[in-house]
Amino acid sequence: MLSIDPLEMTERENYKFLIGSIIPRPIAFVTSISEEANLNGAPFSYFNIVSSNPPMISLAIQRSQGKQKDTARNILHTKEFVVHIVDEQNVEKINKTAASLQSNESEIALAKLTPIDSVKISVPGVKEAKIRMECTLEHSLELGGHDSPGCDLIIGKVVQFHIEEEIYENGRIDPHGLGAVSRLAGTNYAKIGDLFSLERPK
Repeated sequence: MLSIDPLEMTERENYKFLIGSIIPRPIAFVTSISEEANLNGAPFSYFNIVSSNPPMISLAIQRSQGKQKDTARNILHTKEFVVHIVDEQNVEKINKTAASLQSNESEIALAKLTPIDSVKISVPGVKEAKIRMECTLEHSLELGGHDSPGCDLIIGKVVQFHIEEEIYENGRIDPHGLGAVSRLAGTNYAKIGDLFSLERPK
């Protein structure tokens, strides 16, 4: 077995080890609003649940050459954002939003996604997602430092859920109906495959 010290690796090499090992990763498509009132949208696979009481999620938004990305800057400014679950039906459109645009350009328009008003926050979501979560900023933390590009760790509290009726029954979400896709390494994604159950030990 290889034994590797991350301090002896480049940032790119560590990145490849992490994204190739920690799989599959759920994908959040995040909408936010800039100071100029432009609707921004971007996908992130450094994303997960933090807590269910209260319901909270996390986003780690990597910086580019030490520069904060639009999504992080927007969230820190407005304290609001919407998280959407990426699925088989919207993944191609969402992939288009990963393009590098100017901060005054809208990825939503580029991908021909349909904005939809939120209930409790001012940031719109997009209609093409089967699940979306309106979030307010709970905590933010700047990670890394002068020796690394760093990232912005965002903790959001979910203040409103929106779930397509066809995939929701008896308090549960049908995983095949949702059809969530996950991120692997490189250009690879994964779909929901075979399911199996294991009873939790008492």
